[in-house]
Amino acid sequence: MKPELKNQFEWLGEWRNENGSPIPHVIFGGGDFAAIGSMGTTGVVRTDEGLVIFDLPIREQGLKAFKRVRDFSDKPVKYIIYSHGHFDHCFGYKPFIEECKEKGWDFPEVIAHENLIPRFEKYEMLDEYHDWINSMQFSSIVKKSGVNAHKNLKPTILMRDQYRFTLGQYTFELFHDKGETDDSIWLWIPERKVIFAGDLVQISYPNVGNPYKVQRYPKHWALAMERMLEKNPNYLVLGHGRPILEKEKVIDILSITAEAMHFVHDEVVKRLNQGKWFEEIYHEMLDIYPEKFENHPYLKPLYGCYRFAIHATYRLYHGWYDTGNPTNLFPSRSSEIAKELLKIASQEKYLEHAKQLHGEGKLQLAIHILDVIINAGQESCDETTFRDTLQLKQRILKRKAEEEPSLIATNIINNEANRLKHHLKEMAKKEKNESASNDKQEL
Repeated sequence: MKPELKNQFEWLGEWRNENGSPIPHVIFGGGDFAAIGSMGTTGVVRTDEGLVIFDLPIREQGLKAFKRVRDFSDKPVKYIIYSHGHFDHCFGYKPFIEECKEKGWDFPEVIAHENLIPRFEKYEMLDEYHDWINSMQFSSIVKKSGVNAHKNLKPTILMRDQYRFTLGQYTFELFHDKGETDDSIWLWIPERKVIFAGDLVQISYPNVGNPYKVQRYPKHWALAMERMLEKNPNYLVLGHGRPILEKEKVIDILSITAEAMHFVHDEVVKRLNQGKWFEEIYHEMLDIYPEKFENHPYLKPLYGCYRFAIHATYRLYHGWYDTGNPTNLFPSRSSEIAKELLKIASQEKYLEHAKQLHGEGKLQLAIHILDVIINAGQESCDETTFRDTLQLKQRILKRKAEEEPSLIATNIINNEANRLKHHLKEMAKKEKNESASNDKQEL
């Protein structure tokens, strides 16, 4: 089932009331705390001596967030805290810095974990690559990520495990825990029992095991939730989506997330110790996924999902050779394998069998069979059969995308469906041009 549209708006920062009207920000904790909706939630704490900002939005939403901060308070910004170095949490800084220049204010201190520096350096080195993968991961939201990795606001204070400061009437305690990244930090304010969690707490199943991105940390994620629970918080500001302001719900989301992360980690590890390879582990894990996780409102696979988390845990402890079959150690090209298979059975038989699987609702098996024809290449196949194959795979992928709840998985599937659609149009255009050329020659 697809998630409700409201949940998609929640993820993108377009918070709405039950009547559908937008909510620019939520004020809580006696009036000194605000959470501002953007692609990554911006948290604000108002003290007698100035503001502390926890996370900034994407660059394109920086001015909007700035205006909403100024609707909340006109006090100068004294600290900016990065929960981690992702582009939707620390790149919308420009309006705040320009304000300091215009008003002659001191620039704010910028606090981050020490691992953020190599993260920024990696983004600068792989800027075009990250622009490419982000354009695919977020293809249903933006066509181009627009992130300039070389323009960033460097931290002035780097922390390792913990960092503490006071400003006005509040104490700010920062803690490092791995989760979505290795530079994650979260903020605890004991006077009001508020946690700003960044992406350690999300409105869906944790984004652990992202297919496009580097390693994430399920066990550490569970331990982070337990450390937050020890604080017995009243309020919880998430990295995406509106804050949770009911204590019972705060405890619920932290508890269930910890339990779910322990589960996926420990069950994969148990099977690794039993000498099982990934395919066996993956399908066993799908079979044993507890109903209490599957149906829990805070673990819906809106972005991250359980299936991704199995991959994350496995690759945390295992190398790339994950089948136990030496055939896969130094594999032949998929196109060469496909051409050999077409010598055994004709492309027409593969296509007919895929159609049968499609009719039976076995969509995943059907596209595996279709890939034999596609991988062999158009030059190895009858043109009509090849076109029919692409059309069938495109239809199956669109159907799978409609049934897929995860935004990331949906985009991956839709990206290929759209590529096939474009390829089919180019084939039709070429055929039309060739036909027109032949007609002219005959005349």
